[in-house]
Parts: sequence; C-alpha cells; structure tokens
Amino acid sequence: MITDPQFFVGRREELDIITSRLVNDQPTSINVVGERRIGKSSLLYHFFQTYEQRVQAAGKNPSNYVVVYLSLQAAQCRKETSFYQAVAQALTNRPVVQVNPALVVPLQAGTLDRNGFSTAIEAWQAQKVLPVLCLDKFEELLAKPDQFTDEFYDNLRSLMDRNALMLVIASYRNLDVYKRKHRFLSSFFNLGQVLPVAGITEIEATDLIRLPEHKIAGATAALSSERQQLGLAWGGRHPLLLQLAGLWLWEAQKQNRPDEWARQKFELEAQRVPHSGVTMRRLSRPMRLLLWLPMKLGRMARFVGDKLDDTSNLIAGTVILIVAILVTLKIVPFEELLQRIKDALGG
Repeated sequence: MITDPQFFVGRREELDIITSRLVNDQPTSINVVGERRIGKSSLLYHFFQTYEQRVQAAGKNPSNYVVVYLSLQAAQCRKETSFYQAVAQALTNRPVVQVNPALVVPLQAGTLDRNGFSTAIEAWQAQKVLPVLCLDKFEELLAKPDQFTDEFYDNLRSLMDRNALMLVIASYRNLDVYKRKHRFLSSFFNLGQVLPVAGITEIEATDLIRLPEHKIAGATAALSSERQQLGLAWGGRHPLLLQLAGLWLWEAQKQNRPDEWARQKFELEAQRVPHSGVTMRRLSRPMRLLLWLPMKLGRMARFVGDKLDDTSNLIAGTVILIVAILVTLKIVPFEELLQRIKDALGG
C-alpha cells in the first residue's frame, strides 16, 4: 500500500467520483471493487490522506467531514463490538475530532454496542459532521456471519439512509455476490454505487514509470527513456506490475546489468501477482493452441484444392473472434494482442 502521498500516482477519476459522492447533499456510499493487489487499499488510504483538500476544492467545508481508514484484517475487528470500538478509536484519533468535545464524548460514553454506536453517530449528525469510514478488506467481516449478522448490516444501512454515515468499502467482488454466498437478507448489500477499479490509464502508467519526475521538485526520471518503454511493455497498466518492472529495471541500471536479467527478475515476481491480465510470454502457448485448428484446416483446404481466399477467410475470421473474446474479457490490451497475432500469422 502506498502510504506516502507524494508517491501516489493515478486514480484521478476514481478519487473524483468518491469526492463527488461525499459532498452531495445526500452522501452516497460506495463499493470499490477490484482484484487483489490492483491498488484498492492505496486508493482508500490516499483518499483518507487527501480528502480535506478535495472537499475544499469542491466548495465544501472540510470541518463538516471526518474520514478514517480502517483495515478489517486487524485483530480488533473480529467481533461486532470490537468493530465499533475500532471505528470510534480511529475517529477519535483525528486532530479535528480531538479539539471538539461534542464529537469525542459520544464516542466514549458507555459501552459501544450496536445501539451505543448508533447514538454516537446521531450525535455527530446533530453537530453537522459526517463520519466517512473507508473500510478495507471487507471480506473479513463477511466471512464471519455469526458475528456480523443481518441486524448488524441493517443498522449500518439505517445510518446511511439517514445521511448520518458514509461508507467506502473495498472488496474483491460486488457486495451482492457475498449476499448470495452467505445468504444475507439485509438491504445493506444494495449499496449506493459500485466503483470498479482496474488498470490505470496510459497517461497515469507513464507518470508512474517516470517517477520521481513531477513528484519531487527538480527530480528527473530514475529510468532511462529506453527502460521506461520496457517497463510500460512489461507492466502494462497494472500499477503493481509497473512498480515491479520499474524496480528491476532500476536495479539493472544501477548494477550495469542487461535488460534480460531485469526481465527474468520481473517475471519471477510477477507470477505471484494475481491479475486478470496475462503476459505475452504466458499467453503465447494458449495462442498457438487456439490458432492451431484453423491453421491446420487452412493447410488441409489448400491441399485438397480449395481456394486460398477461403483459407484466408477462415483464419482471419478465427483471429477476429479470438481478439474479440480476449479483449472483451480484458485479458490483454488490444494493441499488444494484435501485434502478437500478426507475428503468429507471419504478418
């Protein structure tokens, strides 16, 4: 997780969406959805670090909002009451809260059970302050339906419906998937908005591979122009893969090692990164298998005297189908896949 805000790159659109839902007259909770290690934690943490500037830029008073980040993998979040206590502690730790007894006292009054938590949040609402909980690794709660029941989720939904609480939840899949899996009945799982998080944009990928340029005054890119292009080719738009590519290309540059050494190191670590994208090296064998049948049929067609145009049409049609499937499923970027297919066909 990126914890130094000066080295956070990208996610401009996602940050703008979260901010806009926060400053609405009726705040809308968000389910941030994406595969493992795609950058959900960094996104939530960066929003937590920078929300005051974003709220102010949107023309709102930052003192009317308190955003906290909480990873639900933490041991103190294993039970419902401990979850409330962890949230209360995170809110109390914020400097803007510590100087306002009207916000501190409700969080410290008595036992924070379900009713006590609701009462505290309602006291905040009376002060016109909206608590915003960025809850990371939400699966940790969903995997404990005996501790976090429908009634727990109903209570959160009630606070959200009254505009007393906003949640930004990070999970691997949409919440309604977990609702079906664990047979929850609560309307909580029909959350306001789903925000998919996938690869970053081309411009953002370029900004990342050129670090620390534009992030530190007077700094230039650590990698040479040639190695920046290699990093983009290896990492694509996946933020973690780009970081790994940049790391090993930088090590190769420092140690005066060849690019092939960096590529081998990168591919070894990239295998441990779960992602829907596939490197072209890993894709090449499935591609050959997919192309084998139409190519074989094409040769047989020519052997028995069929027109070459028919064979070409068969191959071209199959290639188009493969491209459509793989690009639609976002397995690889279109341009990269198309070049590989051209190479495979001798074009």
